[in-house]
Amino acid sequence: MSFLDHLEALRWHLVRSILSIIVFAIAAFIFKDFIFSNIIIAPKTPDFFTNRNLCAFGTWIGIPALCINSDPFQLININMAGQFTTHIMVSMIVGLIGAFPYLIFEMWRFIGPALYDTEKQYAKGAVFYISLLFILGVLFAYYVIIPLSVHFLGSYQVSEEVINQINLMSYISLVSAIALAVGLIFELPVLIYFLTRTGLVTPEFLKKYRRHALVILLALSAIITPPDVFSQILVVVPLMFLYEVGITLSKRIMRKEQLAAQQKSS
Repeated sequence: MSFLDHLEALRWHLVRSILSIIVFAIAAFIFKDFIFSNIIIAPKTPDFFTNRNLCAFGTWIGIPALCINSDPFQLININMAGQFTTHIMVSMIVGLIGAFPYLIFEMWRFIGPALYDTEKQYAKGAVFYISLLFILGVLFAYYVIIPLSVHFLGSYQVSEEVINQINLMSYISLVSAIALAVGLIFELPVLIYFLTRTGLVTPEFLKKYRRHALVILLALSAIITPPDVFSQILVVVPLMFLYEVGITLSKRIMRKEQLAAQQKSS
């Protein structure tokens, strides 16, 4: 294929990807009551799954401080078109998250034909694992990080004379930013996999710089979470687990490459 043919193929992949986002966004726009009441706003209410079970556990062990979001704050809107623009923005974010597996599939359809058979074999299942890790990251953010972040930031006061009146757009920005950021960070094993395949990292390199990786992951968790140590630890623990998974994957790749090299030489 010529360069223009590649551009034409890329154009149609992009068109289909954008259409998939629009389809999910339209569905989210139509079902706004469910999206906002049961998903977006739910983490700040006492009846939310995490808040309810954490409070029950705190009551059982005698630590009432674990009853987070027990006194939910009210969201306010100060712009004439604020709720409508927020509705559109949330619909687009939901559309992006919902269409993410299909976006990865379209990306693979564009890149796949350029790969050799051996490279396709190594990348087999990439769409599934990338989508799975992203969804797991979003769910982890939604059920663990977001309730804690909402509680910490929504209840924090520099003085009793200052009352928190949280703007709707501010709340939505926090929730969506955390969900998307954690979802992307959970792609760490995939990143390590492809870096190993290209020869940029090795298992020995990953082990040697494990402490440096911990510092980087702590910095990332500090960026996407509120400024409290507990939330940062909650993010770092699964990320370090995923880092160790990446080391295991790197070992398997190197072992397969060594076996393939031995078979060629024999």
